[in-house]
Amino acid sequence: MSAPLFDAESLRMGEPARPDVAAPAVSEVPDPSSRPRRQIPEPAPLSGHGPATVLAMCNQKGGVGKTTSTINLGAALAEYGRRVLLVDFDPQGALSVGLGVQPHELDTTIYNLIMERRTTLDDVVLRTAIEGLDLLPSNIDLSAAEVQLVSEVGREQTLGRVLAPALADYDYVLVDCQPSLGLLTVNALACAHGVLIPLECEYFSLRGVALLMDTIEKVQDRLNPDLEITGILATMYDPRTLHTREVMARVVEAFGDLVFDTVINRTVRFPETTVAGEPITKWASRSQGAEAYRALAREVIAR
Repeated sequence: MSAPLFDAESLRMGEPARPDVAAPAVSEVPDPSSRPRRQIPEPAPLSGHGPATVLAMCNQKGGVGKTTSTINLGAALAEYGRRVLLVDFDPQGALSVGLGVQPHELDTTIYNLIMERRTTLDDVVLRTAIEGLDLLPSNIDLSAAEVQLVSEVGREQTLGRVLAPALADYDYVLVDCQPSLGLLTVNALACAHGVLIPLECEYFSLRGVALLMDTIEKVQDRLNPDLEITGILATMYDPRTLHTREVMARVVEAFGDLVFDTVINRTVRFPETTVAGEPITKWASRSQGAEAYRALAREVIAR
């Protein structure tokens, strides 16, 4: 087993402040999101496409901005001339809904792709309204795959096998994992080159990272020795609150340069984009949220 990626004790926040003890002033806690940022130039245009880098967007805690980040990072990468395939690997189908697809109306999804040999990528892949951005949709049918794959030989490599024919046509494949550490998530990690971890700047999200890191280490040791952590993305950041700034400071302290310079702030724009079925880079192209995901795309390309 490889050496631990970090000391889980370093993420402990200690006991919450007691009501009868004065809390420190917000100004006493520096804003980690304002730390010096690395200068990252605009990505150079590509002369061709592929082979794709596969990134698993992973966090076993729900509601951390994972699906939102998958959609908007994919759209921002497409803006920079990259061909991107988004893989909805969550039975809830939130990624599909966020791109204007109604999962319950689909006859063929990624479930059919991984469970039926006669189904091909071309049968399932959907073009989106964003040039260069394609989607492998999902719906509730995928929940059955977790049970059905248990008896399969090489069950952890199923997703990798069906995605292999697409790698030559894309520059990035982003897999939106379900909020658990089950067999579907292990499949995504087993075929990925890197893991991008959206992390809500909130205490319980921070404590759950240790479980995720343990799973990543096991996958590295047993299934995919080339798997790396591409980076940790701070989401739902609100610099006005002391708690958010403390959590962010702990993340930077524990993970250092693994933490992206880009920080995704809370904004009402993101729920609006879900209703609209469009990425924020198209729905509100000049908003701070759109610029943040463009900055994240530049960092991902640079890494």
